[in-house]
Amino acid sequence: MEVKEPNPEFTRKVIDAGGKTVNLCFQCGTCTGSCPSGRQTAFRVRKVVRRAQLGFEEDVLPSEDLWLCTTCYTCYERCPRGVEIVDIIMALRNMAVRKGYMAESHRKVAELISKTGHLVSLRDEDKALRKKLGLQDVPPTVFSSAQSLEEVKKIAALCGFDKLVATGGKS
Repeated sequence: MEVKEPNPEFTRKVIDAGGKTVNLCFQCGTCTGSCPSGRQTAFRVRKVVRRAQLGFEEDVLPSEDLWLCTTCYTCYERCPRGVEIVDIIMALRNMAVRKGYMAESHRKVAELISKTGHLVSLRDEDKALRKKLGLQDVPPTVFSSAQSLEEVKKIAALCGFDKLVATGGKS
């Protein structure tokens, strides 16, 4: 078994990236016990937070566990210490992506946003149903505005989101 070395600066990076309450956690386990994702998967949010506290960057960032959180905020609502767990998870995800770790499912969703301006594409079946309901076949969103879509694409390019998504975070 390989023993990994903690990175003492990692916790500070997590705090700076938005996980400002990471050190408030005293490992009571309320988050893990109330996590809907944890009931269906091996996700143990308490362990992710603890590894972040201890500086185990090489355990946390490549971990698929980061991507099992549904951001439902149940953990946050029940935490007796007010630890903003979802903010910590999001900070860790952002850090992971910058290191080249991105769940394929998240990459595909991000790619859809970059290309279409939406999380979900507009299928022909959806258009037909909208017409049947007396609605415009294309909703009044980015789908119906080429200019708006170009603006979304421009924003994605300006902030580097499009390249981040295209490479899965890898440089």
